[in-house]
Amino acid sequence: MKRALLLALAAVVVVLLVLAPLWLNGYLINLLYTTLLYVALAYGWNIISGYAGYFSFGQIAFFGLGAYATALLVVDLQWNWILASLSGGLLACALAVPLGYVMLRLRGPFFAMGMFGMAQMVRVLVTAIPATGAGAGLSVPPNVDVSAVYYWTLAVCVGAIALTIWIDRSAFGLRLQAIREDEQVAGTLGVDVTRAKITAFVLSALIPGLLGGGYALFLTYIEPDAVFSSRLDLQSIVMAILGGVGTVWGPLVGGVVMTQVSEALWASFPQIYLMIFGGVLVALLLLLPRGIVPALTKRLGARRSG
Repeated sequence: MKRALLLALAAVVVVLLVLAPLWLNGYLINLLYTTLLYVALAYGWNIISGYAGYFSFGQIAFFGLGAYATALLVVDLQWNWILASLSGGLLACALAVPLGYVMLRLRGPFFAMGMFGMAQMVRVLVTAIPATGAGAGLSVPPNVDVSAVYYWTLAVCVGAIALTIWIDRSAFGLRLQAIREDEQVAGTLGVDVTRAKITAFVLSALIPGLLGGGYALFLTYIEPDAVFSSRLDLQSIVMAILGGVGTVWGPLVGGVVMTQVSEALWASFPQIYLMIFGGVLVALLLLLPRGIVPALTKRLGARRSG
């Protein structure tokens, strides 16, 4: 009964999001798009960092690769933007395989620093290619409607949530959690550690790779600072942490809450909203160190037992 109710509620939310462009104005559509973008990025990060326990500061590299690949295919080869965006995601996956073999040999802060350095290296390499416009950037013809990009991002976000639900309930997810708790013990218990880690790394690269293509079409002009933005990367990480790392609904709750709070503060206090937002974020993390979803789950469990 409870599961059926949750499925019905989820279906209603998805239908409302699908119908949103028919009755919302441009500002609200952009806000919804931004919210979905951050939520999906947080879900991508949560796979490798939340479930596998490899804290990454470099997932934005795959986002930038997807953006540039899509832009080049659309501009130079006149590909359909959907096929170009899918190709951007596949390119991110293809590069994640060899990168995973190398980077996942590191652990803890060394992996985090290594991923940050890798992202900067990819950014420099992309900038050095003349076809990408180098530091000047690349213009994308505004032939795609904002609503179409919104629907693309919505589809990727829903897919990311479905993928996370599957991981959370599958044997693969249990293997990742075993690696997160103790990688050596997981190996002695028969877990193919290398294969599980690389699979998680590739899946976590696919989501930002797909999102990058839509972002390039949304901006209609991309340059390295926009698509390899450390701000985008850091905000999606903080959203996942605030919602609850390694949980199914943590990235969704954290992404929605942070995006709306940030937008409301920016609209009310444009000069000092970053300072206020930082204070609110610190307060929330101090009050809920494990995240919003684990705190709510614990409280509901205590009420039921009481």
